[in-house]
Amino acid sequence: MSDYTNILVAVDFHSGAGQVLTKAHQIAQRNKAKLNLLHVVEYMPPIDSAYDPMLASNPMIDEGVLVQNARQSLEKLSQQNKLNNAELVVQLGAPKHEITKYVEDNQCDLVVIGSHGRHGISLLLGSTANAIVHAMPCDVLTVKI
Repeated sequence: MSDYTNILVAVDFHSGAGQVLTKAHQIAQRNKAKLNLLHVVEYMPPIDSAYDPMLASNPMIDEGVLVQNARQSLEKLSQQNKLNNAELVVQLGAPKHEITKYVEDNQCDLVVIGSHGRHGISLLLGSTANAIVHAMPCDVLTVKI
């Protein structure tokens, strides 16, 4: 019997994504587990403030286009890493929330995510990896990039 049957890889498209995918793929092969790749598009539209207006060059950004572009990038990354049987998912929202929801909805038993190993003020402010480690109902493997 295998330890893991349904593995989720949270993908952020940074330079170390291939390293994270390689580790997750190795674990999935060893355990004959299903592999899921999830990218969360975190788009926050510009907000006007009476004190400090935030102006965007194009306030009419189409969220559908952002999701479609992310889907294409995820497909390309999957092909580059020869992950032909992986399920590819793109969601729009807050990474911690969307990843947690995906894990619960799909009964994932392992989440693999890259960690940039930040220190100082970046660590105090928190990171997506840190938030996920503490929010998951299952095992989490952080791959240091």
